[in-house]
Amino acid sequence: MGFELRPAKSADLDFARDLTRRNMLRYYIQHDLLWQDEAFDVAWAGRENWLVVREDVSLGYVSLSRDAKALYIRELHMVESFRGQGAGSWTIDQVFAMACRERCPALRLTVFANNPAKALYERKGLTVVGEDECFLRMQRDVTAADR
Repeated sequence: MGFELRPAKSADLDFARDLTRRNMLRYYIQHDLLWQDEAFDVAWAGRENWLVVREDVSLGYVSLSRDAKALYIRELHMVESFRGQGAGSWTIDQVFAMACRERCPALRLTVFANNPAKALYERKGLTVVGEDECFLRMQRDVTAADR
């Protein structure tokens, strides 16, 4: 596969914002939510961001945050032409490994209930632990055996 995670730089903000808008705008419209570039930019600045790359080509990115309860995947997006090549699955494995190394109790994320990525998250061991109006909260606990 040859995927790598590289720390994102401030110059990567435009790539991440545009990719997220392209991937998520239909869900925002379906659920009558308002996309705001400024809100994305503020969130990006407060998170740990990694590019998913292969041979110096950016395939997507993952954005993370933490608290005492979990490591959170706040955003995980792949360029459409690179989907189905294992990069998303590989990225989730890498983030789960981070959670294990850091002794976080769990890996968590939120996904639109009608997003097909939910199936990938379930394959990677995340289960639905809660629902909001249009979102599912998913979690995979980190057990002693994982550490």
